Amino acid sequence: MPAKGKHRRPKSQRFTRSIAVAGTGGAALALPLMGATGAHAATPTATVSSTQEKAATAQEKAATSAPATAKKTATKTYAVKAGDSLSKIATDQSVRGGWKKLYSDNRKAVGEDPALIHPGLKLTIGKKAASSGTTESSAKSKSSTESSKSSKSSKSSESSTKTTAETATPATDTASSSGYTLPVEGATVGTAYKTAGSMWSSGYHTGVDFVVPTGTTIKSIAAGTVVSAGWGGAYGNQVVIQHADGQYSQYAHMSSLSVSAGQTVTEGQQIGLSGATGNVTGPHLHFEIRTTPDYGSDVDPVAYLRAHGVTVG
Repeated sequence: MPAKGKHRRPKSQRFTRSIAVAGTGGAALALPLMGATGAHAATPTATVSSTQEKAATAQEKAATSAPATAKKTATKTYAVKAGDSLSKIATDQSVRGGWKKLYSDNRKAVGEDPALIHPGLKLTIGKKAASSGTTESSAKSKSSTESSKSSKSSKSSESSTKTTAETATPATDTASSSGYTLPVEGATVGTAYKTAGSMWSSGYHTGVDFVVPTGTTIKSIAAGTVVSAGWGGAYGNQVVIQHADGQYSQYAHMSSLSVSAGQTVTEGQQIGLSGATGNVTGPHLHFEIRTTPDYGSDVDPVAYLRAHGVTVG
């Protein structure tokens, strides 16, 4: 046992010395090794950081270019269909700014009257807005000024018309109080109801014609709900409205429509403009009163209006 103990001690001492030497010599070696290890460890970190920066830059570029691409693809062309109005198109196509924006973008194509659009007319939808805030602000200011002038002019015109009507035709007050009015003002009565002729499929004229130039405002004779608004074959652009008494009024050959099916209207509200669409020989308003919304259920329209306090002719 003692011999083994002696045998183990020297080994233990040598082992200790070896560790000491290794510890002493290793310290000098360890520092460079640690430095090298640190250097190698830092390289992947720097690479990842650089990659992240590049990715972020790429994302920023993509985000910057995306709106420009979207603007390019947002613009499209729309062909006007029978029964369309700028208001209806703006709603259906989700035009930001409504019909006024649509009209502003297509003023050259439409002309001075925004209500005078016709089937086949090409409209640009989603036109690029003004790039500078100053231009946009100026446009808004101009639009506001024009709107204000238009509003004042409209009020002045309405006031003048009302004054003239009250002086010349006292029956106008009666019409308003009864809830009924003429479909068009200042019109001459043309072909009368029940006029016989082979030109009509029924053998007679199913309504009464009011002779007015194209572009004259057409109004609903009373409050009601629009049953149909669109192309009516020989009737051209037409509107049919159901009223509270269960009767229907029809307005045909219009150049443009201002209402759509399902819409509620009030007495005297504009529903479109007169024209010469469909089977006609000249511009006028063909007006009917029906017991149903369909052709062939006509009654005397002049007698109907007079029964509601409206003077005709």
